[in-house]
Amino acid sequence: MVQQQNKFGHWLKTSITARMLIVGALVLVLLIPLTYVNVLISERSHRQRDVITEINTKWGSEVLLYGPILKLPYTTYTETQVYIEKSKSYKTEREAVQNYVYIFPEELNVTSNVKSKTQHLGNFETAVFTSDLKLNGSFALPDLEKKGITSASIDWEKATFILKTTNLKGIKTEMEIAVGENSLPFETKFSNHQNRAYRMDELETSFMDSEVLKEPFNFNMNMTYDGSEKLQIVPVGKTTTLSMTSNWADPGFIGGYAPNDETKSITPEGFSADWKVLSINRPFSQTYTNNIPNLDEYAFGTKFVVLVDDYQKSERSAKYGFLVIGLTFLVFFLIQTLSKISIHPFQYLMIGLALIMFYTLLVSISEHSSFLKAYLIAGVSVVTLITLYSKSILKSFRFTAFIGLSLTVLYSFVYVIIQLENYALLVGSVGLFLILASVMYVSRKIDWNNH
Repeated sequence: MVQQQNKFGHWLKTSITARMLIVGALVLVLLIPLTYVNVLISERSHRQRDVITEINTKWGSEVLLYGPILKLPYTTYTETQVYIEKSKSYKTEREAVQNYVYIFPEELNVTSNVKSKTQHLGNFETAVFTSDLKLNGSFALPDLEKKGITSASIDWEKATFILKTTNLKGIKTEMEIAVGENSLPFETKFSNHQNRAYRMDELETSFMDSEVLKEPFNFNMNMTYDGSEKLQIVPVGKTTTLSMTSNWADPGFIGGYAPNDETKSITPEGFSADWKVLSINRPFSQTYTNNIPNLDEYAFGTKFVVLVDDYQKSERSAKYGFLVIGLTFLVFFLIQTLSKISIHPFQYLMIGLALIMFYTLLVSISEHSSFLKAYLIAGVSVVTLITLYSKSILKSFRFTAFIGLSLTVLYSFVYVIIQLENYALLVGSVGLFLILASVMYVSRKIDWNNH
């Protein structure tokens, strides 16, 4: 029994296969704390989203706007046959029903000047903005007879304008629309949140001058909004144009309509973009009776957010944790095999834990500084720690320098990958191919039959 134990112990110390099994088992064991690191990053990321929601709630949420829309009341009648028991006959009762027809503008032009900035709460930040919006355009009454609405049935004296919008809290100016020589103020009527992705509120004016409706007329209105993350409009005009300028350098153009490439400009100082949407480009009409359908999905505009925040970068970096640990252990394993230097499993474990500490340092420091500074501090700290530790293990300046150089190249490689978007897969694949080729070249002289 003792002899078998001695043989097994000798096999563990001298066999390449045994060392490979031990190193592989240690890599799998280190996946446990690495998983907790990913959970930590996820928790901090969720905390950031909660803080962003809190900031946006106080400042002003996303802005979605569509209108103005002309609202005309008209009356229809329903007839009901009522049986009269006393006379044994039927009587026709006529009941008036109030209906509405909603008419979209012929032309809608929106100009938006957006001043963006980052808002902080503790260690977290989000993008907020103040937008000066100018709307102008024209209305022309369609042939309502085709919809079965006669001129006599319309109550011309009670025509109003409505405007649908989110984020009432963010409005910083009085809301009114100028038609001819008259200015009609808007008042909040009701909120309709059913089957909507946004909290949509409806504003309505007082009654307008019916004389204006006798021929096509123009309108204009100005407003200032405090909002966050998104600014969008719905193209309710038969021809809708949107011109937007901002000091935000990383816009995300969202919705089903793209800005004009010929006029779009994005620089480090900001961006400008123009949209033009025709009625033929959208799947809804210019006139509706009784109710306006939910048109939120046809909105378009700009998203003012950080495209890749620090937690996303940390999460992407941690996804390469298994690769970093595996390649680092592989380097030590090859040095151990080629030089016959003995490295204890406990020493492998200490090196692995040091590699995992990189990610906790990265997350905690990036909350108080930029991601680049955090990556440099965490990387230099871990590389220095492992290099000094390996000096006591390997007893060789050449091997120690190689360890330090290898870790520096590895962390630099990971940083380049997580900064890239379109070429991350390509660069990562090429890099892994070169690493595999290097390992194959170095390991070609190892006698793998020694087991």
